[in-house]
Amino acid sequence: MPNAKPNATDGDFNLGRRGFLAAGAGAFLCSIGGQNILVERAGDAAKADAAAARVAKPAGAKSRPSAAAPGASPVDQLKFETPVPAPGGRVVEYWIEATVALWDILPTRPRRDYWHGVPLAGPSVFKAFVYQEMTEGFASPAGPAAIPGPTLECEVGDVLRVHVRNGLPDKYAQAITMHPHGVRYTPEYDGAYLGDFTRAGGYIGPGEEFTYTWEARPDSVGVWPYHDHGPNHTLNSMRGLFGGIIVHAAGAPRPDVSQILFMHSLAPPTTGLRRVFECVNGRAYAGNTPTIQAKVGQDVAIHAIGMDDAFHDFHIHGHRWRKDGGTVSTDNQTVGPAETITARFTEDNPGRWLYHCHVMSHQDNGMAGFYLVTP
Repeated sequence: MPNAKPNATDGDFNLGRRGFLAAGAGAFLCSIGGQNILVERAGDAAKADAAAARVAKPAGAKSRPSAAAPGASPVDQLKFETPVPAPGGRVVEYWIEATVALWDILPTRPRRDYWHGVPLAGPSVFKAFVYQEMTEGFASPAGPAAIPGPTLECEVGDVLRVHVRNGLPDKYAQAITMHPHGVRYTPEYDGAYLGDFTRAGGYIGPGEEFTYTWEARPDSVGVWPYHDHGPNHTLNSMRGLFGGIIVHAAGAPRPDVSQILFMHSLAPPTTGLRRVFECVNGRAYAGNTPTIQAKVGQDVAIHAIGMDDAFHDFHIHGHRWRKDGGTVSTDNQTVGPAETITARFTEDNPGRWLYHCHVMSHQDNGMAGFYLVTP
């Protein structure tokens, strides 16, 4: 196999032996504006950002894709109405800004793995890309700048109206979007950059705003991710530009304890740090990752979502749940990229418990946490 040519600008990109081996250290390929950029070192992220900054706003993001674009189809000229709530439904609004924040993967002091009692040394802070919840009109922050972004919640029959502003600083000036899973949307509100076929929601330039409108239908019930799907979506999602959506069945009882856990890695090509951290919600190692708390008798729902290129397992000690809502019980379930599994059960087993990925190299590099149950 011939060696790869990193950052090649033609359409053919052979990853090659070096690139294949680098993938084990968190390397990944970005296709941006006609370039294929292998991000395997910290400096390569800057190259991807620069390439994304050069991607001009497509004409279709201002009106509709051009019928003259190579490969254009009559579907590109379709017009779409903005969805409205079903009878009895509501408009649920959120104001979200994409921004950059200094993020500490190991925030607890002293810095250690509280499972094994091992001190953790070395740098752990990097510049994360995050979705931050704002008050109406983007007046002020309504929540922290954090990984993951805010959880968007609604019921069947509602529409989610999500106002998104691109607040990335000038150093990282590039288009972003917000692409949802699970809900129903028209191409206008897909939030996906499609080159010449991009529509309005597929390119939010620096300082710009766009309002997405998504429908919560009966087949939307569940927990889903959302993430950037702009020109630089792979890198931006890898460094934190993602969050969760919960769609409830109308009138259905909600769990007493609900927790979304994103399982993902933060690696040197993304962070510029010295080592790979296997993370839950942007943190690594028990005591830093989310500590979930419940009481005996409570209805508990823990939603694990894969948010990198790997497959993970979600395991809780001392507990079982019905796999995919069926009849078979499990205590260890596989979750793939952008896939959700839900562990829902009535709590009956007090104590301190571990949850972790059962891919051994992932758990030992930080993908673990505590679950505390009081009688």
